[in-house]
Amino acid sequence: MAMPQNSARENGFCFTQPLDFSHPSPRPGEAGRTLGAPSGRDGCSPPLSNGIASSGAPSPSDSCAQPLCTLTPAEEETPFEEGIKYVSAEGEELACGWGGFTPGCLQLCNTSKGVLFFLCVASFLQGMTVNGFINTVITSIERRFDLRSYQSGLIASSYDIAACVCLTFVSYFGGNGHKPRWLGWGVLVMGLGSLLFALPHFTTGQYEARSAAEVGVCGGNQSLPCSQAASSLSGYRFVFMLGQFLHGMGATPLYTLGVTYLDENVKTNYSPVYIAVFYTAAILGPAAGYLVGGMFLNIYTEIGREIDMAPENTLWVGAWWIGFLGAGAASLLISIPILGYPQRLPGSQRYIVMRVSEAHQLKDGSHKKASDPDFGKTVKDLPRSVLLLLKNPTFIFLCLAGATEATLIAGMSTFGPKFLESQFSLSASEAATFFGYLVVPAGGGGTFLGGFLVNKFKLRCSGIIKLCLLCTVSSLLAIFIFFIHCPNMPMAGVTQMYNGSALPGGHLNLTAACNAQCGCLQQTYSPVCGTDGIMYYSPCHAGCKRVSVNLKNGKKVYQDCSCIDKTLLSGPGSAETGKCTSSCAKRPLLLCFMFVVILFTFLSSIPALTATLRCVSDRQRSFALGIQWIVVRTLGGIPGPIAFGSMIDKSCLLWQDQCGEQGSCYVYQNSAMSRYTLVAGLVYKVLGTTFFIVACLLYKPPSPESAPGSSDASENGTSDLQEHKP
Repeated sequence: MAMPQNSARENGFCFTQPLDFSHPSPRPGEAGRTLGAPSGRDGCSPPLSNGIASSGAPSPSDSCAQPLCTLTPAEEETPFEEGIKYVSAEGEELACGWGGFTPGCLQLCNTSKGVLFFLCVASFLQGMTVNGFINTVITSIERRFDLRSYQSGLIASSYDIAACVCLTFVSYFGGNGHKPRWLGWGVLVMGLGSLLFALPHFTTGQYEARSAAEVGVCGGNQSLPCSQAASSLSGYRFVFMLGQFLHGMGATPLYTLGVTYLDENVKTNYSPVYIAVFYTAAILGPAAGYLVGGMFLNIYTEIGREIDMAPENTLWVGAWWIGFLGAGAASLLISIPILGYPQRLPGSQRYIVMRVSEAHQLKDGSHKKASDPDFGKTVKDLPRSVLLLLKNPTFIFLCLAGATEATLIAGMSTFGPKFLESQFSLSASEAATFFGYLVVPAGGGGTFLGGFLVNKFKLRCSGIIKLCLLCTVSSLLAIFIFFIHCPNMPMAGVTQMYNGSALPGGHLNLTAACNAQCGCLQQTYSPVCGTDGIMYYSPCHAGCKRVSVNLKNGKKVYQDCSCIDKTLLSGPGSAETGKCTSSCAKRPLLLCFMFVVILFTFLSSIPALTATLRCVSDRQRSFALGIQWIVVRTLGGIPGPIAFGSMIDKSCLLWQDQCGEQGSCYVYQNSAMSRYTLVAGLVYKVLGTTFFIVACLLYKPPSPESAPGSSDASENGTSDLQEHKP
């Protein structure tokens, strides 16, 4: 599509497809008049409300051959009335490049698909780093740098804190500025944050693990971690917090300015699909982070050093830092092409011409203030912008609904692997990988499908909100699956007595006659599965005296275990390291309905985002997304994991003992965990359903005679522009 032409004596727009004006063509005697406006000088019409001059020709289908408005030399020096100026291709730089360096080969990427590709790579890297690598390696970082759980929680929260601090500034000024430059610098800052996050590995000494083949066996040397002095490595948590802060600063433009930049440079019907592809990449990132991060954790942190320790050992620290180095370098590279994009893409002007506003109409008409081209360019307009959004009830309730969905997504992503680990008796790495396989098709597929449905059925704002309501109700019904659960695997001293009887009063009793002489420590938690199908706290608590290695699977096998019933062969039983495998018959049903809950939760994300973009004025879109992200993070993203975590902790059966202080939870009661998950899910889903219903009822669309373009309502009585399909 050609751009606005500006020759010596003409200004005109060239469209690849003709435009169909809904008003009837003027009679021959009215050739000099505009559509519904007084005629201008010498047959040249005054500009419409969106700053584009209208032609008086009977048909604009040959607009490439004839200019929309021919000016005399004197008129070319005269500005348009009401402060609206004509924007031509010569007046702004539309070529892709850096400064004066704009080679022709780069212009092949100067399209909406090119922008989408680079933004997808950036969102993939952000998701893989912040939501994938961080969640995967946080346990290894705690072990390597002697961090407590609340300290690692501060590291994770630094990302959201930085985003909340920067969102207002970035969305307000970036929304009225050069969006690709804000995006490019943001991705660059995000890359620097990843490199800084990996820095402590190179500034500390080698990791010395206290390992011995006989540790944990009955009668063996029992380590006493409480006798060691506190480590000075915990000070590195501030470096990790700074890295996460840079991650939050860099990702802030990505999900506000990036979304609006895509929306402004494609057709309105295609916008949900582009945004869905963009968010799908952001969801696939964490899944890749879980899988790739899990692979790196199987490599010892000191690469090239021989050590007699397996990844299953509780003292093992994997190569947590490799992923951050790779993601940081990739972010620095991808920021370069993003910085080269123009403020708007060539050909995007016709989409602005054809766009019909769906902004919510306020009773006092104050929404028309945002139509002023100079609105939002100074700090003094910031309070007015906030007030306009606060007076928009549809926007407010969409934000609240997004916060409830974000709470579920944050809680699900944080504790989903832990739920699978407890219900199906999996290891932490197996549960993370399992959850990654579940999220990729459900989360990624639901996100893309939501944008596809909006585009397929050409839904307007009201219809989009109803689609969100349908998805929320569907996931609300599916969440009742948490009424069922898998039974706990029997564990001696925790879920039952060593002789198989029930625990009196539910109190723990890890000591029995069979292990009383072993001197076992509760600080050493290393579960083993006995040949009798019962789990034990450690080989010592099972009364095992010898250890060997199973050549088939490489796992350690403990023998001469006095607490394990004798097998058919003579002598005491044996145990293998790790948890006993669960044979829960309800696993397929649970996984199926968890898939449905995740699918419909993500299915409403892109429609809700599209409705947010459409219910506000065009000039407020970036700022509205920024305000929405603040609400979503403040009410959903930050407290979500805390709320879910506190409820799930109520179902804990066995707590870690850190020198007399309570640590993390080792064993959960599956029935209580399912019950609390059901309560939390129902509360937030009912709230989300209510907010979507109220948003749908309060939405007031523009009147049918409203004009297209970035203005909310035309004051010149112009007619709608519709694309004519041959």
